[in-house]
Amino acid sequence: MTKRSPFRYFRTSPEIIRLAVMMYVRFPLSLRNVEDLLHERGIEVSHETVRHWWNRFGPMFAAEIRRKRVDGLRASRWRWHLDEVFVRINGVQHYLWRAVDHEGEVLDAFVSNRRDKKAALKFLRKLMKRHGRAEELVTDGLRSYGAALKEVGAEDKQVTGRWENNRVENSHQPFRRRERAMLRFRRMHTLQKFAAVHSSVCNHFSSDRSLSKRSVYKQARTAALAEWRQLCAD
Repeated sequence: MTKRSPFRYFRTSPEIIRLAVMMYVRFPLSLRNVEDLLHERGIEVSHETVRHWWNRFGPMFAAEIRRKRVDGLRASRWRWHLDEVFVRINGVQHYLWRAVDHEGEVLDAFVSNRRDKKAALKFLRKLMKRHGRAEELVTDGLRSYGAALKEVGAEDKQVTGRWENNRVENSHQPFRRRERAMLRFRRMHTLQKFAAVHSSVCNHFSSDRSLSKRSVYKQARTAALAEWRQLCAD
């Protein structure tokens, strides 16, 4: 049975849709910024069209990226860094739990309205179900982590200490820049959806430019862009 193209009902070419979604998710741009940049390239679409494309295809692209990465190389289980970000939704404080590996690749993101043992436990179980168990789990001094790790029998793997969690602290910066460009979030569902898509896109285009030769960096960037242009093409 032939698989139907997800672009079959759209008059716009898939290349333009992929470009618009990549610009909006990857860079700290507003919907109107993306509209203006597309206009400079002779592409006339409204910012509401970009919003529709991102909502429709963003999760689809992210799911395919995750699937290809899992089929290829699994995430490292040596050391994971866990931390939570304070996010306000309609004036109410929520928490975005994030986990990255020792290279800074985002493993998972989870939104909750509390920062207690129950929320930490739910996040850990979700993380371990997808990636297995790590040899070390680096956290801050939040007691919820210790209680949750004890519940899953991994309390001996917890590592805390000053500057130990800088890897995940630096990983928060792209999300924070993106949050400011979007003028914050209005629903938990929207935050969870965007965090999942944003982390997958960041992983896809991430490369340690400062640790690579210029030629190696250019090859990795070209390969990532070529793979992006083929998403959902089958």
